[in-house]
Amino acid sequence: MSIKLVILDDYQQVSLDSADWDLLGDEVEISVFYKHLGHSEGKVVSALYPFDIIVCMRERTRFPSSVLCKLANLKLLVTTGLRNLAIDMGAARAAGIKVCGTEMLGYPAAEHTLALIFDLFKKISRENRFMHEGGWQGYVSEGLNGKTLGLLGLGKLGSRVSKVARALEMEVVAWSANLTKDRCNELKVRLVDKETIFRISDIISVHLVLSERTSGLVGREELSLMKKSAYIVNTSRGPIVEETALVKALLDGSIAGAGLDVFEVEPLPVDHPLRKMDNVVLTGHTGYVIRELWSKAYGQALENILAWRAGKPLRILNEE
Repeated sequence: MSIKLVILDDYQQVSLDSADWDLLGDEVEISVFYKHLGHSEGKVVSALYPFDIIVCMRERTRFPSSVLCKLANLKLLVTTGLRNLAIDMGAARAAGIKVCGTEMLGYPAAEHTLALIFDLFKKISRENRFMHEGGWQGYVSEGLNGKTLGLLGLGKLGSRVSKVARALEMEVVAWSANLTKDRCNELKVRLVDKETIFRISDIISVHLVLSERTSGLVGREELSLMKKSAYIVNTSRGPIVEETALVKALLDGSIAGAGLDVFEVEPLPVDHPLRKMDNVVLTGHTGYVIRELWSKAYGQALENILAWRAGKPLRILNEE
């Protein structure tokens, strides 16, 4: 009897070319879903019920206990990344489902943050569109030299962004609930309080992990502290910034604009107001998905499946 494997949410149709899936042999039947299954648990369960193995892209499809308990055939769930908050690990363990992860790359989201910052200040995408429409010099760009970058979080990604910003002769300030002065001194970044970072920054960039404490951290009050000329960039997680408050601030000109790679609901609905705003640069949660990552993540997903079939699973995420 064949083993049924499905690869989920392969929006860019890269999974089959990113690893040598032929190593699984003829007894493994591979399916690929290129579109998101949606947010209806009933539809997710119906689509995934036949499969023994699921390979999911981190946090694109949710696996709460109410879904996992109904996937009676599922034995192995492989996620990209070594952490996936969209999977109920305890429920998977209770259902006898092994959850394995893959390593990720530590730099793509930092590069993407900088790309969004450059686009917002240099008007690259807007000028490109204007040129393709036959125009010439449609927008006035702004310099980054001397501007203040405010980093919410100074971990692996925030610290990478800070180094480039300092090379551009920007002033870099940072805040998070547990950020220490020693950490800031190490990176030559100035530690400020939460109110100050919003008040003095020309760009706010979010580099925090989503948790109960950080969900909604940037709301109406924080946005109201920002300069009208300031921008906000979020490549972390959508719910950290209250979307309704952000939309209002962008519409009424309370802030100059935003660069967003992450959203409260993903994929972003086609009729969402953010899609209609000229002062927002949007990307579809592509900050971490680069060619080099696909090879690493899908390659290790394949390794996980082969190891599991050999009775020696790798990178298990839901062991007790």
